[in-house]
Amino acid sequence: MGHNEVLLSVNGVKATYNHAITALHGVTFTVARGEIVALLGANGAGKTTTLKAVSNLLPAERGLVTEGNILFQGLDVATAKPADLVRSGLVQVLEGRHCFRSLTVEENLVTGGLGRSGGRAEIAAALEKVYAHFPRLKEKRHALSGLTSGGEQQMTAIGRALMSRPRLLVLDEPSMGLAPIVVQDIFRTLRRLNREEGLSILVAEQNSTVALKYADRATILENGAAVLSGDAAELRNRDDVKAFYLGQSPRPAAPNTPILPAIAV
Repeated sequence: MGHNEVLLSVNGVKATYNHAITALHGVTFTVARGEIVALLGANGAGKTTTLKAVSNLLPAERGLVTEGNILFQGLDVATAKPADLVRSGLVQVLEGRHCFRSLTVEENLVTGGLGRSGGRAEIAAALEKVYAHFPRLKEKRHALSGLTSGGEQQMTAIGRALMSRPRLLVLDEPSMGLAPIVVQDIFRTLRRLNREEGLSILVAEQNSTVALKYADRATILENGAAVLSGDAAELRNRDDVKAFYLGQSPRPAAPNTPILPAIAV
């Protein structure tokens, strides 16, 4: 695909919490228009901190970008309020399926359209679009979100984000705690949105197998630094990547093999 126009550029970002704990040590990557980029790495590698920096949500958690910069469509995100970033098209779905549990699925979706200009007809049209991508939500539209399944809550959170007309959809661990079949369904829908509507997507995932299957490119984080970036298909086929960064051993040990201590090399 001819990705040329850079939508998001993260340049040498370092970040701390409470002016003391260094969380990011120089993270650099880009997302081009029309691309799906995955941020991979173990828990604690810095994925969530990176996404919060991208949406300028770190200050709310006593976090600070101390070096580097992040540009969204040329705008320095550090100078923009999070709500203004949403209005300009950078929309994040936070980890943990944030839904208003006491509202119905449809009421949750409608809240996503409230920040944008447009009358009821426009919101209704946007709703129908979300339902076309997530038929389960149409079936459950009158159910209270708190009573729907984890997968349906994740779809609701994504659907609500889509109602804000994102140019870049940023997702933090969308697969967390969901059954594999639901995860595949959600990622397939994300790719369809990407292919059919040109939606650019940045997704942080511990589930590297599914992320590398659906992403165009990926960046692997380790201890707050970007250690490897490349084409998702190439990364998927590299044994060293599977073994070192994605926690998959290249082959299982034979039964009853003693585990030897690691030898420093």
